[in-house]
Amino acid sequence: MNFNRSAKKKMSFERFLSYEYSGDYILQETPYSEQINLAAKAIREADYVLLGAGAGMSTAAGAEYGGKFFEEHFSEFQKLYGKGPYMQDMYSAGFYPFPDQESKWGLWSHLALLAGADLDVTPLHKTLLDTLVGKKIFLLTTNADFQFEKAGMSTEQIFATQGSYRLIQCERGCHQKAYDAVELFRQMERERKNGRIPTELVPKCPVCGGPMAMNLRVDDHFVQDEDWHAAEDRFSQFLSECVGRKTVLLELGVGFNTPTIIRFPFEKMARENESILLVRLSRSKAMVPASLGNRAIGISADMARSIADLTAKLKSTEL
Repeated sequence: MNFNRSAKKKMSFERFLSYEYSGDYILQETPYSEQINLAAKAIREADYVLLGAGAGMSTAAGAEYGGKFFEEHFSEFQKLYGKGPYMQDMYSAGFYPFPDQESKWGLWSHLALLAGADLDVTPLHKTLLDTLVGKKIFLLTTNADFQFEKAGMSTEQIFATQGSYRLIQCERGCHQKAYDAVELFRQMERERKNGRIPTELVPKCPVCGGPMAMNLRVDDHFVQDEDWHAAEDRFSQFLSECVGRKTVLLELGVGFNTPTIIRFPFEKMARENESILLVRLSRSKAMVPASLGNRAIGISADMARSIADLTAKLKSTEL
């Protein structure tokens, strides 16, 4: 699919996705300070900035999911289920084969609060957003922690494709609606005993009466409701506006877990539009296609540092 403003068919999210792996990745040898200068210049001259945020952004901002953090906050569940392959970090814990719904929501309510509603690693997000004031911006993210929203970004500018830690849905996806469950999670947290919540707090689908699940894209039952499609429409509109104009694709901590959502599509957009430049920030996966030449900047460094340096350069009068 060619990205161009004259395309008659609407650019939907499905058409935006790309499965094309670049066969010419390189780690650029340009000095770090020069890369920061080039990235700042590109952003300063851009009319549009499309942010693409992956798990690396939250990690760089200070979010913790395993190690001592998990030991401290999930010791109750480690005592119940052991410290095997599941109870090592928040991601793995969610896949534990719980014996019943009371146990499942005992852990998931706790996890959803720590990874979303009660998580606050927004200072780095705010720093980044402050540098983009005056630009037309939009965020495409695979993160479910809504930290950009907490940092002050309008929900009208965000498309969180993989769901949210604040929402639940019918486990079987019998109807296309997701429900805000933060207050329910807080009640579960207060009343949980020995890893289990009271039976009366177990959520049931209001349509089919079956079990509920987190609104996270883990299988084919993921619910894309009216709000999800509205966000997709706004994203599509942003794409139609920015393509053909000076645009920077600012990729933040995106690896290869789900590269078809941000990484590969960003590369394709830059490849097919001379007015678009890709800036990729990542600690270990900042390689970029050599074929993009000077229209790709891959900054391999701690992202907290590179965002701070990029911010300082953008605020400077010198480039």
